[in-house]
Amino acid sequence: MMDKRLGAGLDRPKEPGLCSLRTVRELKENMVITVEPGCYFISALLAPAMENSDTSKFFISEAIRRFMGFGGVRIESDVYLTSTGCKNMTNVPRKIWEIEAVMEGAKWPLEKGLHHSLNGMVNSH
Repeated sequence: MMDKRLGAGLDRPKEPGLCSLRTVRELKENMVITVEPGCYFISALLAPAMENSDTSKFFISEAIRRFMGFGGVRIESDVYLTSTGCKNMTNVPRKIWEIEAVMEGAKWPLEKGLHHSLNGMVNSH
């Protein structure tokens, strides 16, 4: 039975990597959706792919192994769809220096004049 939320005639893709997509419906103006980009290091998926001669050429094994115990990261964004694109409604630090500034106690959003210097430190002018 087809999930009515997907829309008429729309079926979930069956291909690996696409079958887990959360949205297959037609996107329309004034909708709000969550975009969930992520990078995950799942050894049950990565190990066979890195051992396969067809797919191993797409991996830098040493780099993957460095992060295998990390798990992964995902930064979600809620976006409002417009007739010309979308507006990101999620206001969070995204750049390394912004995240580090907030972790060191800076209030978010960062005050005007607070910027990233060449040496990686956050300075105020």
